Amino acid sequence: MAGWAKDDEALFVYDRYDLWQIDPRGRDKPIRLTHGREKEMRYRYVRMDPEEKFLPTLGPWWFETFDEATKHGGYARLDTWQPLSPMRSIIQDSFAFDGLRVAEKAPVYFFTKENFKTFPDIWMTTDWTHYQRISNANPQQSMYRWGDISLYHWYSDDGELLEGMLVKPEGFDPTKKYPMIVNFYEKSSDGLMQYRTVDPNRSQIVYPYYASNGYVIFNPNIPYKIGYPGESAFNAVMSGVTALLNSGFIDPDRVGVQGHSWGGYQIAQLITRTKLFRCAEAGAPVVNMFSAYGGIRWGSGMSREFQYEHTQSRIGGTIWEYPLRYFENSPLFFLDKIETPVLIMHNDNDSAVPWYQGIEFFTGLRRLNKPAWMLNYNGEPHWPTKWQNRVDFQHRMAQFFDHYLQDGPLPLWMQQGVPAIEKGINQGFEISAGGDQH
Repeated sequence: MAGWAKDDEALFVYDRYDLWQIDPRGRDKPIRLTHGREKEMRYRYVRMDPEEKFLPTLGPWWFETFDEATKHGGYARLDTWQPLSPMRSIIQDSFAFDGLRVAEKAPVYFFTKENFKTFPDIWMTTDWTHYQRISNANPQQSMYRWGDISLYHWYSDDGELLEGMLVKPEGFDPTKKYPMIVNFYEKSSDGLMQYRTVDPNRSQIVYPYYASNGYVIFNPNIPYKIGYPGESAFNAVMSGVTALLNSGFIDPDRVGVQGHSWGGYQIAQLITRTKLFRCAEAGAPVVNMFSAYGGIRWGSGMSREFQYEHTQSRIGGTIWEYPLRYFENSPLFFLDKIETPVLIMHNDNDSAVPWYQGIEFFTGLRRLNKPAWMLNYNGEPHWPTKWQNRVDFQHRMAQFFDHYLQDGPLPLWMQQGVPAIEKGINQGFEISAGGDQH
């Protein structure tokens, strides 16, 4: 919903691409006011006045635009608000744009623009031909090797053209072999132009940090089939990784995988079916869809049943209708197939995924004598929120991946663990005197 006209004369709503004018009384047919569907261009109305109560009947109307094919952003304008009025594209470029505002008493426009390597500074223009950057909030970035990002396309095993993002280190050499980390969560490629900073992310790898340390990062989109979420992830991820291995610049013995929550579940499921990954980090993963189905989302108090039947988990029905689907999509029952070392992060105040799911995963792996570690940040929710815990998580995850994918040393916490009474005192980040590499 974009908003209402004055006196509720019309309601303005979006579809995937366009803005529509709807008669709330039902007398007039809906009118499509933008024409983005034909060129897969998304239009979203911009409130130039943050105090605006309703959409004006007179122009100009401003829109943020998004090209679904290239992921380029921009702005467009309608000068008069009449059906079939021509839409003027003001700017379209390889950036994401945001925050468009106009000065109160002059046609001076301000906005931010960003992409993977460009910090979202404030820009100014008076004519949309000449632009001036008026902030420089991140000059220290020039001292770092940030990496580069691009779209990557490949075909799945059943012939479907798929899309994802590929991050390469700066100075990338296609004749070299690089370690790679696969990181994903549903579909992420629309965020291609997003600026990514190096602050300690609460749940995901930090793309510029890993790129600057010589890693390639692959983030594939996952198209899901109802009833088969694990199978869907396997087909998309494995076909994409195989395509990249065939390109020749990825070391097939140094591929890791990382994800959180729904991503953590898919990773747990993946490694029951393949030995390709040298190591894996799975955050807050569901591994037993039977016990999770009967649980509660403690934050909202809702039963978890809805999300397994009809939303993100996509099983398509109850455990009584489709018991085999719940079984086949529960990694717990296939832990004996795992040969991949696993780092698990699950916190004891998680209100989204009950942390007994992480416990079931960890204790099952240890019972089977599989290499596994579990991080628990006491009192934290679905991910670490305290700065020191986010730093700690990123530090341990980097040591974990560096050990398996770049022959880095084995820190003490991976060798010996950290006793509960020593948490926050003896971190175990240091390397043993013997320099154990195994």
